[in-house]
Amino acid sequence: MQALLHKDRPALQGLRVFIVEDESLVAMQLEDMLFDFGCDVVGLAMQVARGIEMAAAAEALDVAILDVNIGGQKVYPIAELLRRNGVPIVFATGYGRAGVEAEWQDCPVLQKPYTADQVGSTIEAVLG
Repeated sequence: MQALLHKDRPALQGLRVFIVEDESLVAMQLEDMLFDFGCDVVGLAMQVARGIEMAAAAEALDVAILDVNIGGQKVYPIAELLRRNGVPIVFATGYGRAGVEAEWQDCPVLQKPYTADQVGSTIEAVLG
């Protein structure tokens, strides 16, 4: 399956991806999906404060996948920092587009639970 994913999604190979996700199993599964696509997961934050630190220090991010609700806190402070730095953002939430605040409606949304194909397609779409 891994070779097939690489072949089907060559645009994703080598992408530098930043993840904010507070559910460890979901985070590990997402990391595995991204590794299968040939992406480089450059950071994984499980708390908003840590995500802000990591996003501020990160260099040359290609895309960020952010869970909207992190331990009861909204992820938007991280999203604002990333947007200022020109990093494309994908939100992940169990509530779909309805779970994303109005000012962020232009960003793609991955509805949980999502598949590897949905992750790949969404990243390709946000990168144009």
